[in-house]
Amino acid sequence: MSDSSLSCPCGSGLLLEGCCGPLLAGQPAATAEALMRSRYTAFTRGDVAHLLRTMTPEIRVDFDPVETARIATEADWLGLEVRAVSTGDAGAETATVEYVASFRLNGQKRIHHERAEFRRDPEAGWQVSGGEVNPKGETVRNTAPGRNDPCSCGSGKKYKKCCGG
Repeated sequence: MSDSSLSCPCGSGLLLEGCCGPLLAGQPAATAEALMRSRYTAFTRGDVAHLLRTMTPEIRVDFDPVETARIATEADWLGLEVRAVSTGDAGAETATVEYVASFRLNGQKRIHHERAEFRRDPEAGWQVSGGEVNPKGETVRNTAPGRNDPCSCGSGKKYKKCCGG
């Protein structure tokens, strides 16, 4: 199956070629939310080059491409939930996107909850410029759900009949 017929991993409901695909190929994002969704998709595909390309120089210094590639390829990516977007339209210079990415790593379900900050560069377009992990002091659940719990992927099925099967 070609990439052009795949649903986009970001959960937009669009095909990859009409959603995050062009951004992964280097096209600038029109909004901060679109960039954030493309970064999630990059994680699901192990596209570390896209992650690096879409960071401001200030945060690139702390980026570990080897460890990021390891996690990106070893994780089973379960879904993305965009919780809030502030500004980030085509005319804005800064934006914030709050999101939750769910994944399974080493047999444990995990979430990454972040309020990410974005800045628009005149040449590079939208770039992630920082963020706050686990905003509002929320507790992160690092254990797998029970077999009879609803699956966190949003299918509506029990965990044991879906991702836990």
